Amino acid sequence: MDVNILKGKWKQMRGEAQRQWGKLTGDDLDVIEGDRDKLIGKIQERYGKQKDEAEKEVNKWLSSTH
Repeated sequence: MDVNILKGKWKQMRGEAQRQWGKLTGDDLDVIEGDRDKLIGKIQERYGKQKDEAEKEVNKWLSSTH
């Protein structure tokens, strides 16, 4: 998924992100604002994952959402 598409659809996708990563708060999702790198960073922070692992999760999730 194109980065601009993620930013444009973030309001619709944030609920799906919340279900996928339940430890992300509403405030986290507000800060992320559809930015893929911020999403990866917040997943790393909340779940204690390595960057490459969080990146794989996000890529898999993005592939399944379009």
